[in-house]
Formats: sequence, structure tokens, C-alpha cells
Amino acid sequence: MAIYPWKQDVTIDKNYVAQVKAIQRIEVRAFEKGYLTHIYMDEGKIVKKGQKLFQVMPMLVNAQYDKAKAEYESTLIEYENTEKLFKENVVSQTELSLIKARLKKNKAAMELAQVHLNLATVTAPFTGITDRFQVRLGSLVEEGTLLTTISDISKLWVYFNVSEKDYLNFSTARRSGDKPLKVKFLMANGEFFPHSGIADTIEGEFDSETGTIPFRATFPNPERLLRHGETGNVVIKEDLKDTLLIPQKATFEVLDKHYVYTISSKGKIKATEIKIANEIPHLFVVESGISESDIILLEGLGKVHDGDTVKFTIETRENVMKSFELSAH
Repeated sequence: MAIYPWKQDVTIDKNYVAQVKAIQRIEVRAFEKGYLTHIYMDEGKIVKKGQKLFQVMPMLVNAQYDKAKAEYESTLIEYENTEKLFKENVVSQTELSLIKARLKKNKAAMELAQVHLNLATVTAPFTGITDRFQVRLGSLVEEGTLLTTISDISKLWVYFNVSEKDYLNFSTARRSGDKPLKVKFLMANGEFFPHSGIADTIEGEFDSETGTIPFRATFPNPERLLRHGETGNVVIKEDLKDTLLIPQKATFEVLDKHYVYTISSKGKIKATEIKIANEIPHLFVVESGISESDIILLEGLGKVHDGDTVKFTIETRENVMKSFELSAH
């Protein structure tokens, strides 16, 4: 049994290895040196913007603030009394100016102490999920010590590399249809992520060593199913117009090369190398090696050899496609 290759419009899935990144991910570090006295949440939990995370030795910082505040208030009283005496011409302008300058200095010292007091309490800069703690309660932390990391995974950026050929195909399709490039994400367990993404960013240059260009797709993640650092595959549907197809079972491989047996009008068969562009269920998309006018052997490939003469009948494309549907059941 033999068949003619045929041309048809098909849609194929292009798979690209991808890595998931949070849209925001920062390191949370201690602002002040001291002992860690409180941890207000747990690892891997959702925290809200402004929520308390860690407390570093507040008693000492409180004492420093109270001292600075007391000195400011004392100077303020002294300034107010001196100002009254100045109006009564009891003290000079110089003496009033000196006390006023000291008041400003003590006020600045109090405000600085207030800043340090605020920084002793580490809060979440945005809503996200905490990572593993790098310190434990009672630890002595230095200024800048890493405490944990926070990731905002309400949306995710998924990065993947695209070949030059695919990049040109995608770009042409987007220009002609003026539609965003929708993508899906195949998770490590073999299941598709329930939300579709949009490939919205492309880097400016190709990597000369790999011949690829990085793409970035944005995915909504309302259930927070995916996490920062996960891997999987981005799947993009590509429409191929007027492409040459043959059944997969009409091919065989020798040393990683694909071949078909073409049949002459007299029934003589010849092993012909072909190049496969893409694969879809039961079919190969042929890039080169054969054309629509060639007759290829469909069945019995293991019973013949190059140069044999065979008798054959031409099977219709419709019957071949129906046989695929029957085998799928």
C-alpha cells in the first residue's frame, strides 16, 4: 500500500524549556545591629505590605530614642524661657540664637533616633510569600544581615529562548494579525497550568553562541500554584500554511536520519532521505526530500529493501486519516 504526500494547513505545538520568576523578589535584610527578639510570621507564608516581619532588640533603641526626646523637650523649654527673656531685653540676641541652634540639633538627634527605632522593626515592602529564614530567634545580627526573601507571585514572568527561525515566524504572525502571542505552560508533572500567558517582552539581541533570543511571558497566578524558580515548558501554537505531510508510519530511521521508500512508476523502490520540520500526532511535517508528486510506501517497510520491485495500490488520504482515528480508540 502506498500514498502521495499532501499539503494542508496545520497547527503545531512548539515547546521551549522555561524557568519561572516572580515579578518581584527581594532580600530582606536587617537595618540595625542587635539581637533578633521577635519573628512575627512563619516560613512560606503570605505576608501583606507593611506587616511586621522581624524585631531587632527594641529595648536599646527605645532607650536611645527616649534619651534624645528628653533632651529635645528640655531644650525646647529652655528656648521658650529664653525667648521670653529676650523680649523683655534680659538676654541678648546671640544667647537666643545659640539656644535655638541647640534646639535644632537636639530635634535632629531625636528624629534620627526615631528613624533607628522604626528600622529596628523590619516590615514587608509588598505583599508576597516569605522564603526560608536565614536567622533564628535570639540570633545576633549585623547591619545588612540577610533575614529571608519575599516573592510577589501574584503574577509570574516565565523566560524561554526562541530560535531565530521561530522568532521570525512569531513576529510575522503578530504583525499580520496584530494579536498578542498567547502561550501555555506545561508544568513538571506533565499537566498544563490552568491560566494562559502572554509573551509580552523580547530582549534586544540574539545570543551569537546559541542562535536564540530570550522571550518573557507573563502569567496570572491567583492560586499561587507556581513558585519562583520552578521549571517547565512554554507551549506556543503555530499555524503552518500549505505544509507537506506524510504519515509517521511511512518513515524509518537510520543513524538518526529519516527515510521513506519512494516508488517509481514501474514499482521499484528507493530509500530517500527526508528532513522533518515538525511532528504532530500520526504525521510528520516534511521540510525537504520529497514532493506531492512522489509515491511513498505506506506499509510493509520492514519486508522490503532498497532496489526491490513491489506491486502497490494507492490509498487515499481520507482513509489513512480515518485509520488514525480508529487506532486512537
